Amino acid sequence: MKTENNLKKKEITSNQNTSYRNFPMVPRVVFGQGSFNQLGDVLLPKRHNSEAPFIFLIDDFFEDKELVGRIPIMFNDEIIFVSAEEEPKTEQVDAIVQRIRETFEESPSGIIGIGGGTLLDLAKAVAILLNNKGKAQDYQGWDLVSKPSLYHVGIPTISGTGAEVSRTTVLLGPEKKLGINSDFTTYDQVILDPDLTITVPKEQWFFTGMDCFIHCIESLNGTYLNAFSQSYGEKALELCIEVFLEDVPIAESRDKLMMASWHGGMSIAYSQVGIAHAMSYGLSYLLGIKHGIGNCLVFQHLEEFYPEGVQLFHRMVKKHSIHLPQGVCANLTQNDFDILVNVALGMEALWENALGKDWKNIMTPERLQEIYQKI
Repeated sequence: MKTENNLKKKEITSNQNTSYRNFPMVPRVVFGQGSFNQLGDVLLPKRHNSEAPFIFLIDDFFEDKELVGRIPIMFNDEIIFVSAEEEPKTEQVDAIVQRIRETFEESPSGIIGIGGGTLLDLAKAVAILLNNKGKAQDYQGWDLVSKPSLYHVGIPTISGTGAEVSRTTVLLGPEKKLGINSDFTTYDQVILDPDLTITVPKEQWFFTGMDCFIHCIESLNGTYLNAFSQSYGEKALELCIEVFLEDVPIAESRDKLMMASWHGGMSIAYSQVGIAHAMSYGLSYLLGIKHGIGNCLVFQHLEEFYPEGVQLFHRMVKKHSIHLPQGVCANLTQNDFDILVNVALGMEALWENALGKDWKNIMTPERLQEIYQKI
């Protein structure tokens, strides 16, 4: 392992609990440059009939790009372009589900999400809601989904979020930002084609990659850490360090970051993230700040909790000449800070992972506001 990756390891003790999580994993994965071309072969056996379409939810960035021409459209399949400028919302999921139901008499053969974390989360949520009654906000929480989701395929076009492998789909609802955490959320099929990330702008590449890096730091330093999550987290962290601190050839870098995203997502599947993610949820909910940027805005001020990780982060920022937004919380009212604090503190599992069972006495609302005021 690289010398920069020799972060202080937490001691892992045997878990005496006789009840262990039995969580799902993506059952089928295709990886490799140009593997997107296999999509048609992957989907054909899953098509119910000529009247049951596949619905492709695609980042509208690709609306006039050559990628659209490579999508294996047949019969009455439909492409729906979706903006990824904002965080995915529950009402957005409901609108897409309603549109599909009103357009097609027969249930679709499946949902294919093509894009970054926003599109991947939307596709997972739509697949769930097409087979379950009610609205998306009804399922924000843990294990609230009762019926399996529609067949769904995830194809990331940017690396870092881990949305392609996770059992959650994070959504902004009318009252909270919270994932649909369910055994039925996980994708049935994922296609990992590093070539699809070629068009990603530098800053977006960095901020989304940092989402993965921070996943690893929070998982590896958390109280929920176990040998399963550690093995994935350490590999993802090693890959992130190679990509963001070493001079890796561009094509190889794309491969490595896509694998880091996968392993980073797996590292939190059996553990949890921590302080940066909890606080980022507050920034997203109140100010609409994108998740990756929000994580970075918070993480830079968390050296007290993640000293080695924050030092590596600052080195990465400097190496890639990234300029983080300043004064984001400078003009907020006390009511605004109360909202930020309440949303963040609502993520109890994240705080317990980061600080232990006594976290409420460690991270008081006042202390949390002081960190927000630095951003």
